[in-house]
Amino acid sequence: MTVFDELGAHGVVPVAVIDDISLAPPLADALLRGGLPCIEVTFRTQAASHAIDVLVKEFPELIVGAGTVMTIDQARAARDAGARFVMSPGFDDEIVDWCVAEGMPVAPGVMTATEVSRAIRKGLTVLKFFPAEHAGGVATLRALGGVFPDVAYLPTGGIDERNLESYLEESCVVACGGSWLVPRETIRAGDFSEVERRVAGSVEIVRSVRARGG
Repeated sequence: MTVFDELGAHGVVPVAVIDDISLAPPLADALLRGGLPCIEVTFRTQAASHAIDVLVKEFPELIVGAGTVMTIDQARAARDAGARFVMSPGFDDEIVDWCVAEGMPVAPGVMTATEVSRAIRKGLTVLKFFPAEHAGGVATLRALGGVFPDVAYLPTGGIDERNLESYLEESCVVACGGSWLVPRETIRAGDFSEVERRVAGSVEIVRSVRARGG
């Protein structure tokens, strides 16, 4: 089972911006209480690699990955901190090549058939579909799925509790990522009960869709 299979088992991946590493442990606690043992920590702050390190060491049951990885140095920092996967907003050949060579699971961002074709040539079969809603949403995913039946997607961007169900019903979707589960301001405010509430709600949506065979 790959790390993307593990994420697929949960259906949703919280995408978090962590400004202060002291907030990482209570955030992890809230995710676990809500029933979601995974997180993508974005490299949008200087605290990212340190937060990943703390989460990996203190919460071994948590699947921790790195997002918004824009350089090889960030990919290396994520790997060294213990991240289990890397996601990028776009398709960067150098980052993809480095991750493949290092055995680091990577899901680069794509939004066109051309980019999917490039990814296939690199040997990748799980890709980030970003920005999902702006790139045509479910309709685009369905079209791509018809042309590339062996590729699966982790859509992110504009997804929340209002449209999560429609994405999860698509057979080509592994899991949906989103910051709506862990809003930056909510983390900064230390309102982890709100994080737990949002996570529990998304977990229930996943269960409902899968109970119907979606």
